[in-house]
Amino acid sequence: MVLLSKILFFISHHGFYTVILLILFFGLLSFLTKKVWFLIPIIPLAILNGFAGQFLNAWFLNKYGTESIALITSDIETNSTLNDMPIHDYEAIVKKQDGKYVSTFFSTTSAAIYPIENAIRIPQTEVYFPVKYIPGYEKNIVILYNQSDEGQAVLRYSKQAPVNSAKIKYEADRTNKEFIKEYISALEDYVKTYDDETYEAKIKELKKELKQLK
Repeated sequence: MVLLSKILFFISHHGFYTVILLILFFGLLSFLTKKVWFLIPIIPLAILNGFAGQFLNAWFLNKYGTESIALITSDIETNSTLNDMPIHDYEAIVKKQDGKYVSTFFSTTSAAIYPIENAIRIPQTEVYFPVKYIPGYEKNIVILYNQSDEGQAVLRYSKQAPVNSAKIKYEADRTNKEFIKEYISALEDYVKTYDDETYEAKIKELKKELKQLK
């Protein structure tokens, strides 16, 4: 597991050098076997690693890793961009099983984050956040963003947004059955995750209003 973690860390954090190694490896195979088709996998593998290297690393560490905490100690904005946004280089410390810390690094484009989604969410500096790693190679971490305080706040906001939207529609026209149903549905979805006595009471109130309109 440690060896695999080291390999995944290298290919996800050192894309350029990974391409060089692919060229050397398949180039040598092609030279020794006199078969040109050994050169074919180089470009597809290089592209695949560029797009999926960090995702594979995130999946592996989340499935087989040990949970701990980490702390970002440095956040430096680089001159490079991704989707018109600056790429940042980070330094962090990770708590090992013996209670001591080890240093690590990652960037916006190499960070392993779970759950895997089309978003790059990095915790703020000087705030502890949950991670997973393979004991013996603690510098390769996956950020468990949704379990962090910041991630929990984002999740709660995402659940709150539909409630706010449905509430605005309902208050604009309290006799619209579809608006009432949408409001009830949004509130019920919210209370499935978060206990809220006010919302529970509102659901009962709205259901009574809906019956009266029938």
